[in-house]
Order: sequence, then C-alpha cells, then structure tokens
Amino acid sequence: MIVLNKLVVKGSKDAINNLKYEIANELGINLGADTSSRLNGTVGGYMTKKLVELGKQYYNNVENYKKN
Repeated sequence: MIVLNKLVVKGSKDAINNLKYEIANELGINLGADTSSRLNGTVGGYMTKKLVELGKQYYNNVENYKKN
C-alpha cells in the first residue's frame, strides 16, 4: 500500500489544524458540516496561500544565510 501525504514532522498535524481554525476565525467562518463546501474550501485556499508565503520566507532566509 502506498501512503501519500505522510506527515514527517512531529506535531505538524496539530500545527496545520491550529492554522485551519485560526484562518477560519479571521474570516468569520464556523467550520463544520453545516458550513457550505465553498466556505470550507475558502479556508483551505487561505491555508495554502499562507503556507506558500511561509515557504518563500524560509527559502529567502536560507538563501540570504548562504550568501553571508
């Protein structure tokens, strides 16, 4: 059996879950079965955007460190 999306960093599942609820709170969205899939999806989209921004910041910091 092939396992995809395996979490390799301890505590990352909790961090992602916290991010999800933090973003939902900022957007004023109550996550759950009674919320439309469009609104739940909006939270996922903002999570992706935030994670990409964090990745870019990390990459830039690493590149700047290597230059010095």
